[in-house]
Amino acid sequence: MTGIVFPIPFEPGVDMFEQMRHMTDDEFYFFCQENPDYKFERDANGNIKPMAQTGGESGIRNSELTTDLTIWNRKKRLGVVFDSSTGFNLPNGANRGPDAAWVSDAQWNQLTLEQRKKFPPLCPDFVVELLSESDTLKGTAEKMREYMDNGCRLAWMIDPKTEEVRIYRADGSVSIVHGFDNLLSGEDVLPDFSFALQVLR
Repeated sequence: MTGIVFPIPFEPGVDMFEQMRHMTDDEFYFFCQENPDYKFERDANGNIKPMAQTGGESGIRNSELTTDLTIWNRKKRLGVVFDSSTGFNLPNGANRGPDAAWVSDAQWNQLTLEQRKKFPPLCPDFVVELLSESDTLKGTAEKMREYMDNGCRLAWMIDPKTEEVRIYRADGSVSIVHGFDNLLSGEDVLPDFSFALQVLR
């Protein structure tokens, strides 16, 4: 982790990475703020992983997803939309930053102003993970299961290479959509929302 700033004091003689695993939520938040050129995620065991910067094509696809979700939300006014730069402190202790996320007003309105300013301590109701060149199918699928185990109600894992989408639901079911000629539905989580996959080509 060359060039990364560590804003917390480390105890001499104790492994630095072991101490990092035990950072509090606030310490991890400030660690991320002190290193704005990087993006980090943290698993439930406290292990911190630097995330690769998004390439041009992935950035365009992320923008298309977030734009459509935001336009829908402006009309419905049922919650709030977040882009890929937002981290969430999940109930299991992990910190994740999905490519797009939506949180219902019911969840968002329970947070204090201070909680809203930092990484929100909740799991989004809806998340999207769009596989980029640096992502693996196995690793992303594990994150999708983690979202669902922590209270997510609907999640899409989109693979542009294969034009395949895995849809995860709160009842534990997973369905697969083949081909980007299809429309994805927000179902009962995002009423009347649909996304045309063809814009991701």
